[in-house]
Amino acid sequence: MIEVFGVRHHGPGSAQAVREGLARLRPDAILIEGPPEADALVRFAAGCEPPVALLAHVPGDPSRSAFWPFAVFSPEWQAILYGTRHGVPIRFCDLPAAHLLAPEGGGERGVRDPIGELAAAAGHDDPERWWEDVVEHRPGAAPQFEVIGEAMAALREGYTPDAFEARREAYMRRVLRATVKAGHERIAVVCGAWHVPALAGPPPPVKADDALLRGLPRVKAALAWVPWTYERLAIRSGYGAGVGSPGWYHHLFTVADRPVERWLGAAGAVLREEGLAVSSAHVIEAVRLAGSLAALRGRPLPGLGEVTEAARAVLCEGDELRVALIQRRMVVGDRLGHVGDDAPLVPLQRDLREQQRHLRLHPAAREEPAAGEERAAGEERAAGEERAAREERAVTVVRELELDLRKTLDLGRSHLLHRLRLLGVPWGVPGEARGKGTFRESWRLEWRPEFDLALIESAALGTTVETAATRRVLDLAPTGRNLGELAATVEKCLLAELPDALPGVLAALSERAALDADITHLMTALPAIVRAHRYGDVRGTPAEGLAAVAHSMLDRVRAGLPAALPGLSGQAAGAMLAQVDGVHAAVDLLGDPAARERWLATLLAICDVSGAHGLVEGRLTRILLDAGALADAERRLARATSRGGGPARAAAWIEGFLAGGGLLLVHDARLLDLVDAWMSGLSCEQFTEVLPLLRRTFGGFAVPERRAIGERVRSGAGGARPEREIDERRAAVAGRTVLTILGRASG
Repeated sequence: MIEVFGVRHHGPGSAQAVREGLARLRPDAILIEGPPEADALVRFAAGCEPPVALLAHVPGDPSRSAFWPFAVFSPEWQAILYGTRHGVPIRFCDLPAAHLLAPEGGGERGVRDPIGELAAAAGHDDPERWWEDVVEHRPGAAPQFEVIGEAMAALREGYTPDAFEARREAYMRRVLRATVKAGHERIAVVCGAWHVPALAGPPPPVKADDALLRGLPRVKAALAWVPWTYERLAIRSGYGAGVGSPGWYHHLFTVADRPVERWLGAAGAVLREEGLAVSSAHVIEAVRLAGSLAALRGRPLPGLGEVTEAARAVLCEGDELRVALIQRRMVVGDRLGHVGDDAPLVPLQRDLREQQRHLRLHPAAREEPAAGEERAAGEERAAGEERAAREERAVTVVRELELDLRKTLDLGRSHLLHRLRLLGVPWGVPGEARGKGTFRESWRLEWRPEFDLALIESAALGTTVETAATRRVLDLAPTGRNLGELAATVEKCLLAELPDALPGVLAALSERAALDADITHLMTALPAIVRAHRYGDVRGTPAEGLAAVAHSMLDRVRAGLPAALPGLSGQAAGAMLAQVDGVHAAVDLLGDPAARERWLATLLAICDVSGAHGLVEGRLTRILLDAGALADAERRLARATSRGGGPARAAAWIEGFLAGGGLLLVHDARLLDLVDAWMSGLSCEQFTEVLPLLRRTFGGFAVPERRAIGERVRSGAGGARPEREIDERRAAVAGRTVLTILGRASG
């Protein structure tokens, strides 16, 4: 006896019907639509907590991979659970992943929407809503599998499957024949409803199916169970057979009674967690509204549309931001699955799991309670520890993590997160640390299912996260495109504590630095090298050789900088300005007084020789002034703003000189007087020419700084500038214009 259950992938009604159908049929073999290579992995499903997925990939080619996700409300998952619990053999019967992942594997693939065609035949313009009304929203009422099969057979009349689909169905029939030949008498087949006629009807000759499958391209494919998320299961994640509301479907499948009441009650709780006022009266009224909407629309149960509209009108009071919160937290959901510890893992995955356990840094961990709070939980927490752990793993948490690198645990966490980033697993994204000090780090943690694929692809690099990251760095170091990339790699090595990789990267860096004649490359790389040197000190990571490399690069920058500055255009001068600032900050961070003196001497020599762009010369003058290495700033400003240089160059010089803030003009009346006098002496045409530069300069100051500068100018900048006589005739014209604008003109 063969019974084919035509289902909708990830449908709660279909999942309930399959569970009931299997209990009635009591099969001795179960066939499920999926890659046959996964047959050996079925026994590990009992230790998994959905959502999970079967990952198929081609070793060495991460671009070729495929996922078969399963949620608790997936009919296929319920069939797997039935088989594992009752000892029933389970086989997957779709086209093997070895063919699917091969170039042009299976042939051309067409697009057909059978549910849409059935809905249109029934007079409905929304296929999803029609299917939900007929199947998914009828809890406890099994769909008529025979009727669904007949409907699909009617749709397929006169239809010729494309090559890909024909080969899939040919392979399904091959597996079905082999199962019958093996002596099984009650066979259950769980597949998409569209394939029912191909499996339940009269089969074509065996030779015809064999001819379709002969000569298919194939590759070596490996499969594994990996965690999945409801966000990835949603249609917007790009998975073709996904659903737009996995959280809602999970609710329908797992809630035994009053699903609408419980859903809206949970929505009210979500809003209250955000500090919004939602009472039980709100929930009651929302339930009534959802029921009324369903009755008016002739629906058997309020669907997602009705409960969303009720929540929008009553719980959210029309606020779309609140509706979006419910959509994100409940309709899609943030559940993260878990793969059991007994499931096969590559050594790299297992090492990561051990480190996560050791560092108490699980992919779905909540914030750790304080010691006092943990003790206060007492026996109540101990009793529910296993349940809480399971629930903890089931919820994806975007976690903000603050690390203090002076603590051993936090330092280990930092090393792990940095190593994973080198392996292409950005589980943690660095942020701006709160507070001061280089011993602080801030991270934003969010685990994504595709990270497992990245780990599997990196398994050939090493058996541990550290060795794999080391190998990745050493493989990339010789191929670094420029000096800046190599310097950044050195910094990453220290952040990740990869002492075995550091000598090789430093050797490549030294060789590249000795051969690179581009001064801009050296200036770009130097700050990273100095930061790496400082990180080595703070983290206790040995970084021998970095200081020597940094000093050598600084000497070459000093030697090449004077020749690199003349002739720069405005855009190139701006880029050079940023690089000069970076080198200057690196010199201060280096902590070598002699190197600092040599650097300042180089800048002073450049300022003494005319030829640099005004923006750069002004900035160098300001750096020297702030460093206490300049005693004649007023003379240099006066020279830069003299008529001989032209207003455009003077404006650029002032922009560079005042870059970073206007407090200098607030506290130095002499400099303010010089700038004011220069601006006052400009003609109308000259002022119009330099206005964009001046606006950019003063617009970058803080509002209090601009206000203080204006007050000092109004008061005469300390009395250094003599008062000018007022032209009463010209002032009268301006006064009448102002009165006219204000509506107070006297005529």
